[in-house]
Amino acid sequence: MAAGCLERGTGCTWARRGKKEREKEKEGEGDAAPCSSRLCRARHRPPFPSGRPSAGERPPALPAPPPAPPRSRRQGGGGPAAPSRAAYLTPRRGSPHSLSLLAMPNIVLFSGSSHHDLSQRVADRLGLELGKVVTKKFSNQETSFYRRKYGLTAKGRCLLYGKSCVVMRAICFVEIGESVRGEDVYIIQSGCGEINDNLMELLIMINACKIASSSRVTAVIPCFPYARQDKKDKKGSVERWSRAPISAKLVANMLSVAGADHIITMDLHASQIQGFFDIPVDNLYAEPAVLQWIKENILEWRNCIIVSPDAGGAKRVTSIADRLNVEFALIHKERKKANEVDRMVLVGDVKDRVAILVDDMADTCGTICHAAEKLVSAGATKVYAILTHGIFSGPAISRINNASFEAVVVTNTIPQEEKMKHCPKIQFIDISMILAEAIRRTHNGESVSYLFSHVPL
Repeated sequence: MAAGCLERGTGCTWARRGKKEREKEKEGEGDAAPCSSRLCRARHRPPFPSGRPSAGERPPALPAPPPAPPRSRRQGGGGPAAPSRAAYLTPRRGSPHSLSLLAMPNIVLFSGSSHHDLSQRVADRLGLELGKVVTKKFSNQETSFYRRKYGLTAKGRCLLYGKSCVVMRAICFVEIGESVRGEDVYIIQSGCGEINDNLMELLIMINACKIASSSRVTAVIPCFPYARQDKKDKKGSVERWSRAPISAKLVANMLSVAGADHIITMDLHASQIQGFFDIPVDNLYAEPAVLQWIKENILEWRNCIIVSPDAGGAKRVTSIADRLNVEFALIHKERKKANEVDRMVLVGDVKDRVAILVDDMADTCGTICHAAEKLVSAGATKVYAILTHGIFSGPAISRINNASFEAVVVTNTIPQEEKMKHCPKIQFIDISMILAEAIRRTHNGESVSYLFSHVPL
């Protein structure tokens, strides 16, 4: 008697087999036999015990199909049993912040070469391991991207071809060592150091993950590169205005074309840069962390005054002053050319008060050092500088050492370890918990507006 599959009918591969093959798979009359089709997990038996239907007779109930094998995206399926929801609510053992954030499934965190320490802090905060990404350059300085399954050891030995591999050839640089198919990928790369190389490295990493079928690629850029070139410069002749580039818009286009689906950054030099993108942009603020540092480290903060070194930062200092319930002042500056200040005019009373200079970034530190001198000459008892992005290029370190600052406080959106060795006045505020919480909320589809006014615990 030919028995058909009650689930797939005559299209089932078991039903199409010969009588002898079916009998070999049966342990006895009426026993169920598995379907060989990967798409059908039904168990089979003759439709009716008597071989053909009779009055009032119903087909016997099929036994429950075997459970589908668990499929782990990171392992390509067929791995160990998938963890339950309770398992995801258990913090990773050994994590220094295991009580703050919880491990998450289907997420991959990669770090660029610009700021590995910040990336590691974010990964520890999330209870995750950083993806093993290695970036090397060809002999002509082209950047290559590959993962650790194939590549180079710390001594330059090829893991695949050994000593016979020539580094300047691309034969072993394109292998992907782990799957990101269907994963939520986050790439942390700050716009610091060798900015052009790091930007190109970020674009290559985004594109490599995108063409590897990741579900979403988010670029976490704590310090956005070329953010100061957000408009045509009005300095110089009128003819030069029309030929000035808007490089921030160009960077936005490059990130979108590379395949980025989402951007997370911090304290953009100009908020309108978010409008350069056609993809979602979350511009986080260091203000909550700055307020916390002021209250914890400046004893006279109730008698302080918040000062903006230029007119562009007026909105930033008024927000901080309102949160602290103190007054604010403004310094109007006129520049001869980029990175050179001609003169400054102080608007506000700072006499016998602690002055706190607040700005989004400092490059050569000419502005804040001139502002500190102006504040001291106006009667300020102490002068602090709090900056989100401490670039500190050129003579910045020597200027800070010679200036009358009590402390210059920056966030760690840019590595500061080497600069702190040469300048004891530099201190940093860790913002890794803000980035980690933003990643967690983005991955889980939650709102990030809480981070605009609070520091995660």
